Amino acid sequence: MSFVSLWDFNFITMEKVNVSERLATFNDYFNPRVVGELNGQQVKLVKFQGEFIWHHHENEDELFYVVKGSFDMHMRNKIITINAGEFLVMPRGVEHKPVAKEEVEILLFEPASTLNTGNIENEMTVKNLEKI
Repeated sequence: MSFVSLWDFNFITMEKVNVSERLATFNDYFNPRVVGELNGQQVKLVKFQGEFIWHHHENEDELFYVVKGSFDMHMRNKIITINAGEFLVMPRGVEHKPVAKEEVEILLFEPASTLNTGNIENEMTVKNLEKI
């Protein structure tokens, strides 16, 4: 009988992720999907267009990386435009609202505990994220 260590198992099950292919599997907005997990963090993909809600995250920082398109991150004291190939780290506790005039494709990197609507729960809250 051969022995497979945990290290070997993790190596065997590793797969690359084609971000563009995964983004092509859905068309809805403000509904993040999980495409990877590491060290208590999740890598998520989301599309959106229009305005999200004002919210903040008490305990989690978020990284927004724009894959395609651009969007404006509204904060109470300024607006930052993030274009394809750029990212923004939103520190915990900072109230913010993403706004996209046209469809934008985003890769999010954040703790697995992060709720998309942060401190607000409403019809836009997604508690059980699909894994794709």
